[in-house]
Amino acid sequence: MDETTTEKMELSAVVHGRVQGVGFRYAAANEARRQGLRGWVQNLPDGSVQVVCEGPRAAVERYRDWLRTGPRPARVDRVDAHEAPYRGRFASFTIEY
Repeated sequence: MDETTTEKMELSAVVHGRVQGVGFRYAAANEARRQGLRGWVQNLPDGSVQVVCEGPRAAVERYRDWLRTGPRPARVDRVDAHEAPYRGRFASFTIEY
């Protein structure tokens, strides 16, 4: 079964560690777009990064795996993730400020 016919889902995640000031948002946006996902990424005041994305379940799961390591020189200590039903809320993947 190809991903265009598989179940879709939404993922909300907060990534903790050294994830600000290291290009994490840009790398996260590029990876999400590469996976064909839609949503957004933003820095949070506590030094973590929040991501909300939606798309085919397999792509979202690959992206969640990517978030667990992130790009160099980031250091991911923990990812708090929550799955939700797909709602089709986003037209693209953006970086929020």
